[in-house]
Parts: sequence; structure tokens; C-alpha cells
Amino acid sequence: MSIIEVIFMKYCLLILTCFFLINCSSKSTIEKEIEAIPMRVELVRFDKEFAAATPSNFKALKAKYPIFFPAQYHDSIWVRKMQDTLQWQLNEEVAKRFPTEEILEIEFRSLFQHIKYYFPKFRSPTVVIATSDVDYQNKIIVADTLLIVAADTYLGSTHVFYEGVKKYVSQNLKISQLGPDIASAYAQELIVKPKQRSLLAQMIFYGKELYLKDVWLPNTHDAEKIGYTEEQLAWARDNESEMWRYFVEKEILFSTSTKLPAQFINPAPFSKFYLEIDNDSPGMVGRFLGWQIVKSYMNNSESSVQQLMSKNAEVLFNESKYKPSK
Repeated sequence: MSIIEVIFMKYCLLILTCFFLINCSSKSTIEKEIEAIPMRVELVRFDKEFAAATPSNFKALKAKYPIFFPAQYHDSIWVRKMQDTLQWQLNEEVAKRFPTEEILEIEFRSLFQHIKYYFPKFRSPTVVIATSDVDYQNKIIVADTLLIVAADTYLGSTHVFYEGVKKYVSQNLKISQLGPDIASAYAQELIVKPKQRSLLAQMIFYGKELYLKDVWLPNTHDAEKIGYTEEQLAWARDNESEMWRYFVEKEILFSTSTKLPAQFINPAPFSKFYLEIDNDSPGMVGRFLGWQIVKSYMNNSESSVQQLMSKNAEVLFNESKYKPSK
């Protein structure tokens, strides 16, 4: 190797090193700005108060938290619930998993700071920790100034309470999904709902949601953002090109068939290509591909995160310059 080639290689290495350091410095600067955002987290442990309540002081608890005691249900129902052994077990297991508030407050504060950075109008909600009889379809509820967390749906994917729950559901009933689930709830409040009913429109909608998790949860693994195991994420990445080819060749991107969400968008044990690969595939591969399209668009445009929320799906796709990984 000639001396000129050696000098050239050292020059290239220096440029790459400088670029890496500048890039890291930029990211560090943004994170420092986010960490400096004042954020008070108001956390209410309704679960603990309900667990400690007795029939004699029920009316006081109801007066304090009327939102949790709908008028259509007689007080006797709640009194019986207080004395129910299953409820006692729920209370005990939640208390074991979430004994103190410190870890929760740290998780919420960081997420709320990130949301505030990208959406300055965001106001921190009052976070209420409750139990829900393991209602895993309503793990997180955003209601005006409240954020309600069903703590009994985050006890761990192998918890005895989840026996009989389908595996693709129970794999996400764990504490590491708390941040991604809350991010999903707020993302869906911010993303403009698509007027189109095409598969592409739905893919892009969830792609935007997952992109928000990228910027809101920078320390969260990609698998947890989408609700996959690491093996499922690896499968999706390894088969991205083949999946995309299938979508294009079958001409389903702009289809409005009501069957497509169940095949490729909704949570499911696997996706339905009706091929041999089905049993190896995870569900929601349409969301995964939408995520890659949105990331490609943001890498190839000057759009802000706020502008992304209302970007038309077809326009975004056309401007994304998306090419699947091979």
C-alpha cells in the first residue's frame, strides 16, 4: 500500500470519527435539553387505597374518587368486590410488583419530558394506578387529564393470573411494556386519523405511532416498541424484502378489503400470507413495514415530528424513497 493510500485511509477514518462524534454530541444535546424540561408527575395509588378500604369507609373512598364508581352500579357491588378473595390476590400481586412509586415516577417523567419536547402543548396528566380484573384489552386509558394504568396487566408474561391467555397477548403483559403502551395511547391522540381505508393508510398510521416511540423512548428496545419478542423482530427484519415483494405483487397496498387488517395489522399469533412462512411469522407485519416506510421518509425529508402527524399516507409513501432491507 502506497503512502498516499495510507494517508487517504487515515483521512477517511478521521472524517468518519468526527462525523460520529458530532452525531453523538447532537443526540446528547437533545437528550440534555429533554432532561432539563421541568416535569412534575402526580401519581395516585388508587389500587392501594382500594385494597386498604373496608365497607365502613367505602363512602369516603367513593366521594374521593367518584370517577371510579359509576352511578349505574350499586354500592353493594363494590363492597362485595372489597371482600372478594380474587380481588385480595390481585391487590397482593400488584403490591409486590409495584411496591413503591419511585420507579414508576422515573418512567413516567422521562416519557412525559420527551412528549413535551416534541409537542410543547402536552400537559402532564394525573397518573392513577388501579386494578382491572386483568382487562388486558384496556391496559392504559387516557381520559382528559387522567392516565389510568391497569397495574394487574403488567405482572409478568408467565404470571399465574395469565394462564389461559393467548401467548401472543401474555408475552406483553410485563412491566417493560408499560412505557410503550403509554406511548401508544398518547400517539393515537396526536396522529391524524387517515380518511383512506387502504392497507397502506393503516400501515402508515401505525408506522407513525412506532416512529413516535423511537423519539419518545430512545432507550427502549425495538422489539418492545412493537410488542415482539427479539426472535419475532429478527424474523421481520430478515424477511422484510420478501414481505414487501408479496404486498406489491399481490397489489394489496391500496386495497380496502376488510380482511387485510386481520391478516397484517391487528395483534395476532402470526400473519396470514397463506404460505408456508405463516407459522414462523409474527403478527402485525403491516405495522412493521409501515414503521420502516415512516423512518425512511423522516430520513429523506425535512419534516418535523409534528408535521409528520398529519402527513397524507400516499404522499408520505411516495416521498419516502423506501427500499426494504435485503
